[in-house]
Amino acid sequence: MSWDIVLFNSKQKINSVAELDENQLVSTDFSGILESSFDRINKKDNHREIVGTGFTIDFFTDNEQSSNFMLSLYGENGIYALIELAKKHNWQIYDSGIDGMVDLENPEKNGFKNHRKYVEQIMNGQS
Repeated sequence: MSWDIVLFNSKQKINSVAELDENQLVSTDFSGILESSFDRINKKDNHREIVGTGFTIDFFTDNEQSSNFMLSLYGENGIYALIELAKKHNWQIYDSGIDGMVDLENPEKNGFKNHRKYVEQIMNGQS
């Protein structure tokens, strides 16, 4: 099962997509950053599939920078990988599965109870 995620780069803390101030949005090369942040990526035309441990992330590349970027996740670990990437780049995440913004510092508030375990697994793998 997949769910849709929208990445935002905004100067404001977005509490609700409905209250989004478009003047605060910042254009970003989401495709380029995503492609350079993961090792395994399947490419076909402008379609990309990031393959990670227990997840895939699908998206379509665009040569234009944008202030938001939609992608599809398959597997719970995909959201954890995106949370870590969002923290690194000061992005914000809208999760259609919960119909709300993900609290990047406390993802367990959004039901992502295994996030801490995922981060520990990644950190232990890099040691």
